[in-house]
Amino acid sequence: QVQVVESGGGLVQAGGSLRLSCAASGRTFSIYAMGWFRQAPGKEREFVAAITWSGSRIYYTNSVKGRFTISRDNAKITVYLQMNSLKPEDTAVYYCAADTTRGRTSQGVEDYDYWGQGTQVTVSS
Repeated sequence: QVQVVESGGGLVQAGGSLRLSCAASGRTFSIYAMGWFRQAPGKEREFVAAITWSGSRIYYTNSVKGRFTISRDNAKITVYLQMNSLKPEDTAVYYCAADTTRGRTSQGVEDYDYWGQGTQVTVSS
């Protein structure tokens, strides 16, 4: 089993920044990639960004490219999501997830095996 715990959400004005953290524990050697997803009220959970533990592959959804940066600290077994130039439409619960399948960096919710409880990000206009 793998456990992931997010932190760092909060309330910020439009144009501001937040950094989310996701700490993994348990059988972390089984993790191949980590992803960030978000879910706004009344909407489906959507992909935001993903990174392999090696850092060799990184993906972003188009709406956050140039504003968000995903990174990892292997020593701390932690993945970060630096969010800059935040917009009201970025408001959502942000979830971290772990994928244990080798060789892929998926953008699909269904492909991730372990999920955190989520952290709220609210961007005011």
